[in-house]
Amino acid sequence: MFEGVSTALITPFTQDDKIDFAALEKLIALQLKNGVTGFVLLGTTSEYPCLTHDEKLEIVKFVKKTAGNKAKIIIGAGTNCTKTTVELAKSFLPFEPDAFLIVNPYYNKPNPSGLLEHYKKVGELGTPIIVYHIPGRTGLKVPVKVFADIVDKVPMIKAVKESDYDVTHLNNQAAMLSEKIEILCGNDDMFPYFMATNGKGIISVVTNCAPKIMTDIYKGNFKIYADNLKLMDACFYETNPTCVKYILSKQGLCRPDVRLPLGPVSQETRNKIDAVLSKTDKRLLL
Repeated sequence: MFEGVSTALITPFTQDDKIDFAALEKLIALQLKNGVTGFVLLGTTSEYPCLTHDEKLEIVKFVKKTAGNKAKIIIGAGTNCTKTTVELAKSFLPFEPDAFLIVNPYYNKPNPSGLLEHYKKVGELGTPIIVYHIPGRTGLKVPVKVFADIVDKVPMIKAVKESDYDVTHLNNQAAMLSEKIEILCGNDDMFPYFMATNGKGIISVVTNCAPKIMTDIYKGNFKIYADNLKLMDACFYETNPTCVKYILSKQGLCRPDVRLPLGPVSQETRNKIDAVLSKTDKRLLL
């Protein structure tokens, strides 16, 4: 259903802090040309907490129109309030998304019974759900047994974007759930591991600037992973998406601008990224 390589799209901004739709259109075209099969809109990489609701609707409408039927469209609609999450997801239904990406509620750390009801309410909308498990940002690590129970009781959950680095958790999840739902890698540097444990694909940040790396890894090319692991690391020297936007600016594809409370990467970080880019095969970069 969501096999392959999907890009967690950035939100490019103009000099006067508007959405740069011209840059976004070019980026989408290059992604499709390089084998990306899906776009995740309004995820972490999009800076969605700093987008107005009108801007979110504009982005979804634009990407849906630009990509057409050439890629899956997955829309981030998760918040840490069930009512708000459902209302937000409802506002996206007219665009007929292929799935909603729903992050586990952050900050308030729901208990198992609350988490189950949260996903039940979203599931009632009738659109497939990709659960976004990212303990490092939410402060909530969901035990595999708890998640398995939720999967059994919420049939609209079709996949999980897994961004935990705990190998024991990943192994148990693969063993218990990879035949029930699709497990998608949420950390670029872990992609080969996921593919070796019955994963079905990836939602990637690196693909914004170098999609061919990930599409080749998906096809089984481990050497391209080994050769470009430093580039993957470079995309996260500072908080995402600051670094990948800097890289894209070096490629002439957008400005490096992010919205506060994120700020520009330091000169030291820029120097480190530049050093990595200088050693990266230019044929792999957009």
